[in-house]
Amino acid sequence: MIALTGFLTFTVNYGLLFWGEQRIASGLAAVVQATIPVFGLVFAHVYLPSERLTVPRVIGVLLGLAGVAVIFSDQFHVAGPLALWGSAAVVAGAASTAYASVLIKARGAHLDPAVLSAGQMLCGWVPLIALGFVFEGNPLRFHWTHQAVFCVFYLALLGSALAFCMMYWLVRRVKITSIMLISLVTPVAAVVIGAWWLQERLTAHALAGGLCVLAGLGLVIFRRTPQPAEELPAGEVLENAEG
Repeated sequence: MIALTGFLTFTVNYGLLFWGEQRIASGLAAVVQATIPVFGLVFAHVYLPSERLTVPRVIGVLLGLAGVAVIFSDQFHVAGPLALWGSAAVVAGAASTAYASVLIKARGAHLDPAVLSAGQMLCGWVPLIALGFVFEGNPLRFHWTHQAVFCVFYLALLGSALAFCMMYWLVRRVKITSIMLISLVTPVAAVVIGAWWLQERLTAHALAGGLCVLAGLGLVIFRRTPQPAEELPAGEVLENAEG
């Protein structure tokens, strides 16, 4: 299970994502990658009895996805067949990581987060290294700037190792369909950080899209769902039966 989910999450998802991002606009890539919770809803409905598809969840996720689309609406352009293949690659990567996340919730939530993260990264890293040598050459011969080295270590330690450990710690405690909503939050956070750190201008599209994302998240996360009878304490079950 660790090998399969590691391959899907790191080799397939990130390999296709980075390949596709070289052929489509960054805004379009953000929107397409944000389809992760859409796929997650479908896979969770099949594998997780406690996370069935509901109308509010579907509406909330689609509203959030629409918000991301509004934020980057000025970047929607597809230039030629390679761009279409790039979009398809990002969609396939989003589906693969959503499927892997649901499998972890269904069959691997009992595993230690550090062990799960390390095992997945190792299993996903080997094919990527092999593909890198074939298509890009020996990385030791690249021109490594200080900024490039910093970015690699930041993504490896904070963006991957720590982030996935925290995610798998949450998997034991939170619905996986709620965790996958982070793919809707990421573009909004990027816009806010860009405005704060780089003094980028917040457009009306960005503000409207951000409000749509927040509304969708609120509809999914804060809506109370009825608890199945088998999960209620025995006393409550008895009272409900008598009622």
